[in-house]
Amino acid sequence: MQHRLSAKEKISYGLGDMASHIGLDNVIIFLTFYYTDVVGLPAVFVGTLFLLARVADAIIDPAMGMVADRTRTRWGRFRPWLLWLSVPFGVSCLLIYAVPESLSLSGKMIYASVTYSLMMLMYTAINIPYCSMGAIITPDNTQRISLQSWRFFLATLGGAMSTFLMMPLAEWLGGGNKLDGYFGAMSVMASLAALMFLICFFNTRERVNAPPSHGNFISDLRDLLRNDQWRVVALLVFFNISFGVVRLGAMMYYVTYFLGDASLFMWLLAAHIVGKSVGSVMAKWLTRKLSKLTVFTLCTVITGLLSISIMFMPATLPLLVAMTFVVSSFYQVTTTLMWVMMSDVVDYGEYKQGKRMDGTVFSTLLAVLKMGMAVSGAIVGWTLGLSGYVAQAPVQQSSAMLAIIALFSVVPGILALLSAVAMRGYKLNDATMHTINLQKLSAAQPAAGPNALQPQESL
Repeated sequence: MQHRLSAKEKISYGLGDMASHIGLDNVIIFLTFYYTDVVGLPAVFVGTLFLLARVADAIIDPAMGMVADRTRTRWGRFRPWLLWLSVPFGVSCLLIYAVPESLSLSGKMIYASVTYSLMMLMYTAINIPYCSMGAIITPDNTQRISLQSWRFFLATLGGAMSTFLMMPLAEWLGGGNKLDGYFGAMSVMASLAALMFLICFFNTRERVNAPPSHGNFISDLRDLLRNDQWRVVALLVFFNISFGVVRLGAMMYYVTYFLGDASLFMWLLAAHIVGKSVGSVMAKWLTRKLSKLTVFTLCTVITGLLSISIMFMPATLPLLVAMTFVVSSFYQVTTTLMWVMMSDVVDYGEYKQGKRMDGTVFSTLLAVLKMGMAVSGAIVGWTLGLSGYVAQAPVQQSSAMLAIIALFSVVPGILALLSAVAMRGYKLNDATMHTINLQKLSAAQPAAGPNALQPQESL
C-alpha cells in the first residue's frame, strides 16, 4: 500500500539533514584550513587526528545502530533521538571552533583532539537514527526517492548557509580576532541546527513497523555480513564520501595557491552548492526516465572523468566555476540515490532473512562512511605535509602545487570511477524492489490488517 507523503513532512525530514550539514560541511570545508592556518596546528597532526577520531567513531556506529533498533517509545524507535540530542549536537559543533588562544601548541592539540572526537560522537548519536528514518517513513520506492531528493536539496542549503555565512559572521562578530569570530559564528549556526532537528522530530512519523529484535549484537552483524547487497553498498558509500571529502578538503588550498587568490574560494563553493541543489532535483527527474542503477552508474562515470579533466585546465576562473558546477551536479545525483539504496538493503535483508535491522544497516554503512572520511581526510593532510606544503607561504614549491591540484581533480576522479566498478555487483533494481515490497505487504496483511503502515504515535 502506497502512502503519499505530504510536502510538509518531506521538508521537515530534510531539515534534519540541513541541521547535520550546518556542522558537517564546516568540518569538511573549513576545519582543516582552520586548524592549520588559524589555530596553527601541524598539517600532519590534523590528518592523523581526522583518521584516528573517525576510525574510533566508526567503531561506535554499529553499537548506536543496535541501541536505536531496540529503542521503543510512543514516538517510535528513531525519532526520539532527535528530541534528546538536538541541543548536545549543537553544543559539540560550537566547541570545535572554540580553541582557546591562550593555550600552548600542545594544549591546542589536546583541545582539538577532545572536541573534534566529541563532535563526531554526537553526530553519530543523532545522525544514525535520523538516517534510519528514511527507510521507515515510507515503504514506497518512489516516495523514498522524493523524500531523499528533498532531504539533499535542503542539506545543500544547510551547507550553503553555514559555509557562506561563516566567514562574514566571523569577521563581524570577531572584531579582528579570528578565533572569537569563528566561535561567535558557530554559536548562531549551532542554535539553528538544534532548532531544525526539533522541527524534524515534531513533523515526521514512523510508518514501517518491525517486531522487537531479540538477537544479540554478534548475530546482527553476522546476518548483516551475509547480505551481499550490504557489501556492495558499503563499497559505494566508501568511494562516494571519499570523493567529496578529498575534493572539498583540497578546494581552499586549490583556490589559494593555484588560482592565487583565497577570496575566489566563494566562487567555487557557490558553484559546488548550486550544483548540488540542481543534482538533488536531477535525481528525481532522471529516475523517471531511467532506472536508478543506470542513472547512478552513468552519473558516476561522468563525475569521475570530468573531475580528472580539471587537472589539465588552466587557472581560468569562469571555466573552473562551470566545471565545478557540473561535477557537483552529477555527484549529488549519485549521493541521493546511494541513500535510497541503503533503504533497499534494509528491505532486501528483511525479505531474505526475515529480520528487519534499519538501525544496524544504516549505522554500519555510516561507519563505512566515516572510515571513508577518516582515510580521505588523512590523505589530504598527509599528502600536503609530505609534499612540502608550508602554511601561509606566498608561493608553494612545485611538489606541493602538484599535490594540491591532484587532490582537487585526479584523486577524487579515480574514487568516482571506482564507484562505477563497484556498482556492477548491485542487483536491487526497480523491478526487484517492487517484487520484494509486494511480497512483504502480502505476507503482512493477514496478521497486521490494512492499517499496518499507519503512524503508531501511541506506542
